[in-house]
Amino acid sequence: MGYKVVVVGATGNVGREMLNILAEREFPVDEIAALASRKSLGTEVSFGDRTLKTQDLDQFDFAGWDIALFAIGSDATKTYAPKAAAAGCVVIDNSSLYRYDPQVPLVVPEVNADAVMGYTQKNIIANPNCSTAQMVVALKPLHDRARIKRVVVSTYQSVSGTGKEAIDELWNQTKGVYVPGQEVEPSVYPRQIAFNVIPHIDVFMEDGQTKEEWKMMVETKKILDPAIKVTATCVRVPVFVGHSESVNVEFEDFLDEEEARDILREAPGCLVVDKREAGGYITPIECVGEYATYISRIRQDQTIDNGLNMWIVSDNLRKGAALNAVQIAEVLGQRALKKG
Repeated sequence: MGYKVVVVGATGNVGREMLNILAEREFPVDEIAALASRKSLGTEVSFGDRTLKTQDLDQFDFAGWDIALFAIGSDATKTYAPKAAAAGCVVIDNSSLYRYDPQVPLVVPEVNADAVMGYTQKNIIANPNCSTAQMVVALKPLHDRARIKRVVVSTYQSVSGTGKEAIDELWNQTKGVYVPGQEVEPSVYPRQIAFNVIPHIDVFMEDGQTKEEWKMMVETKKILDPAIKVTATCVRVPVFVGHSESVNVEFEDFLDEEEARDILREAPGCLVVDKREAGGYITPIECVGEYATYISRIRQDQTIDNGLNMWIVSDNLRKGAALNAVQIAEVLGQRALKKG
């Protein structure tokens, strides 16, 4: 006996990936529904070797369904997630709406799988921000060994994190640079993204941080350890898929780079590619379509007593969103629902 699963926002980048990963990982599905807004009603999406037609989210009855994977914006989630939860369907939400709610667990299964059981308070589990998810997967095993005091991270985030319109904008602006008369002015981003980098993701806050930078700080504390200090600079780069991060970590205890490398090689969800030669590291292109969080450039920070530097790369549509949501569903099934 398997699960009745709903994917909400099935026509978007993340929703489509959720369907792909459910099929790839052979999640025990008895019945599946793909939901979208009324304007996308009837759009066909793939689930393994099957084709599904999207149903109208506004008219859908969640009663009798087990798990709903939400991949829609916070405004729509605010309307529909409580309806699903009240009907007895456990919501795994990819938006930012519930991440900071103390009654909603924020989960990365490799890091804090036990937190899943907190779903009973609201029947909702939150998926973290994409940039946070890949970072804490790498930090967790190192924190267990040497206790992290402080993290300084600079991100290099792909346009797919913004959505299809951003992917189109990068593509069209890139073509426009080479074809006179086809130049494209920025509309999704405040500056041209093609052949450029933009040190601005989400809205600015009063203290000068952007909301994305604030998210990384607050979510790392909630998922990993509230005592860890985090400062971030989040940058959008002209890459279609795959987020990269330059991470500097200060520990309470000394941790040798060789030991750190060995720890990460054994850690769940991590894959170390770290040769000190040209090409001996991972870039976003190699991580597309992969499950792992890749770690390269592991080295001692000579400027502090207990410091390491790392380069972390992952497919943001997968580990940063869809894969993490499906992994949460797997843990939920194993530990609570126990059907599959």
